[in-house]
Amino acid sequence: MGAALSLIPELEAVIAHGSRHKRVETLQRITTLFLAGASRYSDEHVDLFDDVFGHLIAEIETKARAELAHRLAPVHNAPINVLRTLAHDDDIAVAGPVLQGSARLPDADLVDLARTKGQGHLQAISTRYVLGEAVTDVLVRRGDRDVARTVAGNRGARISDAGFFRLVKRAESDGVLAETVGLRPDIPPQMFRELLTRATAVVHERLLASAKPELKAEIRRVLKRVSQEVGSRVGPRDYRAAQRVVLSLHRAGRMDETALATFAHDGKYEETVAALAALSKVPINVAERLMAGERPDPVLILCKSAGIGWPTVKSVIAANPDIKQPSSEEFETAFANYGRLSASTAQRVVRFWQVKRTA
Repeated sequence: MGAALSLIPELEAVIAHGSRHKRVETLQRITTLFLAGASRYSDEHVDLFDDVFGHLIAEIETKARAELAHRLAPVHNAPINVLRTLAHDDDIAVAGPVLQGSARLPDADLVDLARTKGQGHLQAISTRYVLGEAVTDVLVRRGDRDVARTVAGNRGARISDAGFFRLVKRAESDGVLAETVGLRPDIPPQMFRELLTRATAVVHERLLASAKPELKAEIRRVLKRVSQEVGSRVGPRDYRAAQRVVLSLHRAGRMDETALATFAHDGKYEETVAALAALSKVPINVAERLMAGERPDPVLILCKSAGIGWPTVKSVIAANPDIKQPSSEEFETAFANYGRLSASTAQRVVRFWQVKRTA
């Protein structure tokens, strides 16, 4: 520890007169010194390093803070105050390593961060090896679709009854989430039954394909009971409410790509189909049939004919809760195909669909 104390005069000089480069250089030396002896340091020694780190990181660049976060996050006795400072950083490159990997951050800090930070921070928290119920409650309430799916798939995450209720409700419009929640071994029986009641036949099939033998028997038992009590969920989706929403937006002059992107991002599948039908000028049953396919090509044609940008197209493809979500490679292929597809070709195909439907 004497080596750390010997750096104090240098530290004072660096803080008072040193350049940013000198601060970073000193930070790297002290970080290396701390890591070399962390397992032997007392709480008092760690507190001293905490104070030193706190002074040095106040005015250094993002890259240096991110490097410090990566190095300190795995350390079981890393200085808590500097960890908190890094975790609250608005730049996810800095906050991410600590939010994902530091066991030193208490649940109270994680709850506060989950309540106040953006989706990148929530996504990082959702991947932690262990998550308490107070944290997951906030994540499933504030998190977007990706955060909800990550929490549901995290076996180290403890989820309260209220959290499961919210996940099951969200899973009604998200087949991937429904499957992930349904395969959790800790889902309460009443929530499992509710999930199966709300889920589509495609989700039922995927759960049966993925589940262990004992869970398959339970799924079949619950589905049989649900079928006997309330009838299976069959038949076409009801688009009447969605069409009214789209018509209202059209009359207000706001039925555009932004509206379509919002529906898709929010997981409102019926509204997404109705909006796409309106923008591409095809009947809603045609848009529904084309959206229901496993391949994204028909959706690419509809979107290209309407002049829709790729980010919205990607959201539309991912909006269907009843099909397996494309992989990153499949999205890359779809992006390349979308770039090659000309608007004129897409419009000719759409006109063919319109004429065929009329005939």
